[in-house]
Amino acid sequence: MKILCMDGGGIRGVFAVAILAAIEEEMGEPISNAFDIVAGTSTGSIIAAAVAVKRKMSDLLEDYKKYGEKIFLRQAKVGLFKTVYSDRYLRRFFQKAFGDLTLAEVEKPLLIPAVDLTHGNPYVHRSNFGQAEHENDLSIKVWDAVLSSCSAPVYFPPNNMGNKFLSIDGGLWANNPSLVGITEAMHHFKERIENIQILSIGTGKQKIDFTDDGETSWGVKQWLPFHLPSMKVTPKLLDLALHLSSESVSYQCEHLLGSNYLRINEDLWDEIPFDEVKYMEQLIQTASICIEGNKDRILQFMK
Repeated sequence: MKILCMDGGGIRGVFAVAILAAIEEEMGEPISNAFDIVAGTSTGSIIAAAVAVKRKMSDLLEDYKKYGEKIFLRQAKVGLFKTVYSDRYLRRFFQKAFGDLTLAEVEKPLLIPAVDLTHGNPYVHRSNFGQAEHENDLSIKVWDAVLSSCSAPVYFPPNNMGNKFLSIDGGLWANNPSLVGITEAMHHFKERIENIQILSIGTGKQKIDFTDDGETSWGVKQWLPFHLPSMKVTPKLLDLALHLSSESVSYQCEHLLGSNYLRINEDLWDEIPFDEVKYMEQLIQTASICIEGNKDRILQFMK
């Protein structure tokens, strides 16, 4: 059983999309055809859902470029009294990408980790692949499930899921959804772990630096640095949490699956906040370098 897993990472998702677009072009067919299950968290949920419904990855890459600057247009400097960003353009992007398609209409097994904020629980949106009805509401629109996984705290408002619960970013517990994929394969599909293969694609490894600057007490200024005169806040603590979540899961999966776990990621040249759209072209160029070094491994893995 082959599983494709996509990390969260905000605008850095263009790195993963560019890799998939190159592989799809090499294959000459939708990348979905090579996988039995697709999983994605936060920005990875956008990619995973697009893969599941067989959208061209090159088209999705253009959507990231088109909507990126609109999505990350600040409505607040700091986010103390309202979220830094509105979800208006995020919602519009997803509605355009997935229309009125519901989870019930997605035949490819699709997993989208989120957080049930109302009850304080991890939550996984699943498509229509025969799981027990009580486990999921299949009438949820795909765009709504994706939005629920992308609603990063402080930066975007929680997503109201049909007045049943508020949902926020699944990256808080499964930024790399590989363990979610393994669990689903073993629990629902009754697959033995030695038969599970995962292609896991990250959003670039950042150089997140919390160098000791001599401060005796740490507060918001250190965890969420802001810059004068713009007062723009860098989501440093959230980026660190997402990075640690991804890398710890990768380490665990490498030990669980051995050579059946292929992790594709690349060191970035600097700390790239998940909301910094000015780095999109550089991230796409970094993806091109990454794919050149890993194309044969990926294609061999997918055969």
